[in-house]
Amino acid sequence: MSELDIAGQPPVSLDIVKYMRKTRGGKIKTATKSKSNRAIKITLFVLLALTIYGFLTFDYKNVDIAKAMAGTWNNVKVLFGQPKLTYGTWGGSLKALFVTFSLGALATIFGAIIAFFGSLLCAKNIANPYVANITKSFVAFIRAVPTILWVLIFTVAAGLGSVAAVIGLTFHSAGYLIKAYAESIEEMDEGTIEALKASGASFWQIVFQAILPSSISRMTAWTFLRFEINFTNALAVGAAAGVGGIGFDLYMAGNHYFDLRELGYITYIVVAAVILLEMIATKIKATVR
Repeated sequence: MSELDIAGQPPVSLDIVKYMRKTRGGKIKTATKSKSNRAIKITLFVLLALTIYGFLTFDYKNVDIAKAMAGTWNNVKVLFGQPKLTYGTWGGSLKALFVTFSLGALATIFGAIIAFFGSLLCAKNIANPYVANITKSFVAFIRAVPTILWVLIFTVAAGLGSVAAVIGLTFHSAGYLIKAYAESIEEMDEGTIEALKASGASFWQIVFQAILPSSISRMTAWTFLRFEINFTNALAVGAAAGVGGIGFDLYMAGNHYFDLRELGYITYIVVAAVILLEMIATKIKATVR
């Protein structure tokens, strides 16, 4: 491939220069043309066209869009502007929130323990390639199935209750964290591992004296991220698996009582809890680093 030497600078490919042009301000602008960029543009154009076509041909069943938007806005004002606890109590809400928190915490702890040992079978720099490929395929299948579906599957086996909820959440959490932990381990310098192997260190000595200390901060960050996901998933699980918790209260307020004020009150509790958990997680991650 021919190259161009500009004022003592490193050689520049003529293929790149071919697509360079100056803007009005005199700056050089590059235009990269490739099949992938064209495919992305065509895909976006097709999706936009289908979206417009869908809006134009959708059967609105004589719904007055203006009235519907006005009604939605009024509901939003009642939901977030007039929160009020009608059917429950403050103590009951805190207890339900603790149940949801416990579901997320247990699923995260069990999932993290399973994921740590599972990631040792996935990481390319320490695991057998054949075993790593099989494990990654199985883990990919676990992640492909939504969390709520795993909970429902185990609900059939274990019945409604917290056991099925925790197992279902743990199953998906383990699949998620195995991939995250394995990628954290793979970021470690392979030279360190080879040096320890050459010095006669055993597999578990390498894991606990080299891999874990160097990867613990990234693993901690992934673990708390999964805990936040599990906490939000536990909201849905509370109603689906009959566990209770703040998610069940949300379901009852929105689908049985039709009380927007209580729904808004519970929503504010959940938002405050998520913010508090994020603050705690940030401090713990800073301490681990």
